[in-house]
Amino acid sequence: MFELSREHEAFRASVRDFAEAEIGPHADQWDRDHYFPVEVVRSMGRLGLMGLTAPEEYGGVGEDGDFLSLCIAIEELGRVDQSMGITLEAAVSLGINPILTYGRPEQKERWLPDLVSGQALAGFGLTEPGAGSDAGATRTKAELDGDEWVINGAKQFITNSGSPITSVVTVTARTGSRDDGRPEISAIVVPSGTAGFVAEPAYDKLGWRISDTHPLTFVDCRVPQGYLLGDRGRGYAQFLGTLDDGRVAIAALAVGCLQACRDMAVDYAGERQTFGGPIGRKQGVAFQIADLEVMLQASRALTYRAAAMKDAMSRGASGAPSMKEFKQAAAVAKLYATESAVTGTRIATQVFGGYGFMEEYPVARFYRDAKILEIGEGTSEVQRMLIARGLGLPVE
Repeated sequence: MFELSREHEAFRASVRDFAEAEIGPHADQWDRDHYFPVEVVRSMGRLGLMGLTAPEEYGGVGEDGDFLSLCIAIEELGRVDQSMGITLEAAVSLGINPILTYGRPEQKERWLPDLVSGQALAGFGLTEPGAGSDAGATRTKAELDGDEWVINGAKQFITNSGSPITSVVTVTARTGSRDDGRPEISAIVVPSGTAGFVAEPAYDKLGWRISDTHPLTFVDCRVPQGYLLGDRGRGYAQFLGTLDDGRVAIAALAVGCLQACRDMAVDYAGERQTFGGPIGRKQGVAFQIADLEVMLQASRALTYRAAAMKDAMSRGASGAPSMKEFKQAAAVAKLYATESAVTGTRIATQVFGGYGFMEEYPVARFYRDAKILEIGEGTSEVQRMLIARGLGLPVE
């Protein structure tokens, strides 16, 4: 059985207190208004949430932080509001970590301090209109002109890409062709405000309405050659590695969703009176909530296991899992937790009956928010493909 340390439990309590005090009272109104609370994001930075995987030299928490702590923070934010959970997840897993992992010293010094402090956000520009799960089908191009990259193309569904405090977006682009004829894909950092880079109007989304999500366009957008992130031609591989971590973080967000739905369903089933007693005494209701509890515990165990594996690898611990083992664990956690969250929100909404269909009850917001969990950071179909390949099956 996986048990958290006292330090992790204390950290969980501090994040929970923050979320319940600073986000909980406003989440419904922010959701209705599609409002992105910049000051709360900055407060998350002051609490140290953006720096949980970053070293002290860039303002991070250093040895006091780890990937499991990040997952706990995402879970606790997501228990109150899923949009704020994904804001943190994307800020760290997709914004900070690629620069931290692949950036050169001067790139880290330029961008990480503001990102780690929560004074700025970064986006991760991978998905395109014709390249979602098939990220290798990237059409955005970047060509060298002297000492500058000239970028042309479009990205879509990019989180934290057009907020008032977004400072950079890292994008994948074709920078040539490989010897085998396949496209050479590289990653390039594009600062906000660069001529030719436009964050188009935000999407009108079914869920995650508080989070910042935009389509992006690049028309003759020029950035210095030195803004290439990592090695030329390694952008696709870099982002695949980034997504492994992101899948575990999305699983943590799903755990927060399940926890919220379990809590709401239990409370409502104990209060709602029909036929002379609470509906929770009816087996038809009680058994569904029991199933929800099973999904919650299993999802949390899978997620924490994968996060602990990541931390063991990062520390170089004796007996640490291989990258292949971690990839498999990440896919399993992501698949099970996110599909469980979708089922769990349906159960909770059903427990509430007609009230579950009313926006005045938070369960409706969680119901809307859950579906994207099965899509973002690799669809359920992609996770099943990865798991099958990990078992040695030649699936395409």
